[in-house]
Amino acid sequence: MADRFPFRGTEWPTLALIAATYAVWALGTGWLYGAAPVLGWIATVLAVAQFSSLQHEALHGHPFRNRLLNEALVFPALTVFVPYRRFRETHIAHHRDPLLTDPYDDPESNYLDPAVWSRLSRPARRLLRLNNTLLGRIVLGPAIGTVVFLRDDWRKVRAGNRAIARAWLLHGVGLMLVLAWLWRVGQMPLWAYLLAAYAAYGLLKIRTFLEHRAHEAAPQRTVIIEDRGPLAVLFLFNNLHVVHHMYPGVPWYRLPRLYAEGRARFLEVNGGYVYRSYGEIFRRHLLRAKDPVPHPFYRSAR
Repeated sequence: MADRFPFRGTEWPTLALIAATYAVWALGTGWLYGAAPVLGWIATVLAVAQFSSLQHEALHGHPFRNRLLNEALVFPALTVFVPYRRFRETHIAHHRDPLLTDPYDDPESNYLDPAVWSRLSRPARRLLRLNNTLLGRIVLGPAIGTVVFLRDDWRKVRAGNRAIARAWLLHGVGLMLVLAWLWRVGQMPLWAYLLAAYAAYGLLKIRTFLEHRAHEAAPQRTVIIEDRGPLAVLFLFNNLHVVHHMYPGVPWYRLPRLYAEGRARFLEVNGGYVYRSYGEIFRRHLLRAKDPVPHPFYRSAR
C-alpha cells in the first residue's frame, strides 16, 4: 500500500540509534567480553538483534532517502547469516500484501503448499511442527531458515542469477569487516560470536512468529501486538505490524503515535487480529503451535 505519511526530514533518532548500536556491539565484543564474558555476550546478542531491526529500517528508506547511503550505514555483516541486499529484495517482495502467506510468492511465509507437505517424510514433518511452536521457532527457526535460504539462493546462483551472486559477494566483504574487528580489536572468540549471532536471530523469530496468519481476506492477515516493553523497542515497534504494512515509509519512532491515533481503524482493517503483549504470546504458544504447516486455504496449481 502506498504510504500516505512519507517522512522527509533528517531522522536523527534513527541515526543516533545506529551509532549507539555499533557502540554497544563494539563494547560487547571487546572490553566487556574481556571483563565479563557473559555480559559481553548478552550485549552482543542484543546489539546484533537491534542491528537487524535497523537494517529493516534502512531497506524501507530510513534514515536517508538515498538507498546506497542507507546501505552503507548497515553494510557490516553483524548478523552473519543473511546478506543485506537479499534481505532487502525478499522483504520488499513480502510487502505485496495480496500475496501474504503464499507458500511460493511470499518469501517470508512459513506455510507450505499442502501438496509439498504430503510428500515430506515423518521426521521432516515433526521438525516443522516443532518449528511452529514459539520455542521451536526460537531454537530451531534460525537453523531451518538459514538452510532453506542458502539452498534456494545456491540454486538461483547456479542458474545464473548474478544479482544474488553479487549480494553474497558484498556480504562476504561485510563479514570480513566483522572478522577483522574480532581478530585485531575485539576479545570475543569467533565461536562465541557465531553463537551470539544465532541467538540474535532466535530473538528476532519472536517478532516474526505470528506476524501473519492464513486468512482469505488479505488485509486481515497482519497482526497487531500492543506491547511497549523491551522487545517492542528491540523490534523498533514493528510489533504494530499492520501499521507498518499500511505505511512502510513511516519511521519506527512514529509508529506508536500513529497506531494510538487510529487504533479502531487499524483493528477494523486487520479483523481484530491482536495480542496484548509478547507475554500473552509466550503463554499461549511457547509449546503450542499457532498454525498448521500446510497452508489451510492454498490450492496448488504447480
